[in-house]
Amino acid sequence: MEEQFILRVPPSVSERIDRLLSEDASTSDEIPLDLCFSEDGRSGTFMIGNEEFPASLLDLPAVVESFKTYDDSALVKTADIGQMIMVREPGDPAPNTVEYRHGLTPPMKDARKRRFRREPDLNPELVQRVERDLLNILSGRTIENGNEQQEETVANENANKNVSSSSPATPVEKPEEAAETGTINNNNTPAEVEQERSESEDSDDSM
Repeated sequence: MEEQFILRVPPSVSERIDRLLSEDASTSDEIPLDLCFSEDGRSGTFMIGNEEFPASLLDLPAVVESFKTYDDSALVKTADIGQMIMVREPGDPAPNTVEYRHGLTPPMKDARKRRFRREPDLNPELVQRVERDLLNILSGRTIENGNEQQEETVANENANKNVSSSSPATPVEKPEEAAETGTINNNNTPAEVEQERSESEDSDDSM
């Protein structure tokens, strides 16, 4: 594939280019063509001979295919062209945007407005509902049955979540081991514990 672009020039410049590219042109009469761009890559200067013309790099509304032939019968595609260099007269105003509104042929006049429609403002909920309906149709269900089954599934999932959240798991209590004989009950109050100590001391003294 080659790299190509469309060069659109004023009529006066096109005649000089035709003479320059013709077979019987003398290279001493005219300086070769030259084209240079500024830092932004969109505006530049087209030079032919000693004259300079302002130029702009514009994006075409559609891709243009380029073909060539060697035998005037078979066509060979060479490039996809999506940009155009427009050369203007020194007094002509520069384009306001980098997107060219017209195409290359008369049917593509004002193509960006007449042939390219705007994206519609759609409700996201409506898009999701249509998507569910299409999935139900592709799965062999009707729209009403599919919606009912989906509603039941969602309701069951919500019920399961509510049940699991309302009944937390309680730890299983282990049976208490039998207390050994002669141990002090931990539930006794400090007064009872002091009384038991004093009784045990009295019994020891009596012995």
